Amino acid sequence: MRIGWVHKLVNKWPGKKTFGMYRFLPMFFVLGAALEFSMINWRVGEVNFYNTFKRRQAHDIVEEKIKKYAAV
Repeated sequence: MRIGWVHKLVNKWPGKKTFGMYRFLPMFFVLGAALEFSMINWRVGEVNFYNTFKRRQAHDIVEEKIKKYAAV
């Protein structure tokens, strides 16, 4: 089977008896921290994720205010 190696890896992961299914939590915590770090510090040209997010959020706020005052 193709998933056989995944099953073997999961069974060999330490802490099964003590932590049960929560033994994978530290791995996902580290992966999430690495993703957050990359989104903050990696730049493509002059732009990173947070610059793009802030610009889009500001654009949405301006559009809401324009709609609000245009309806009055």
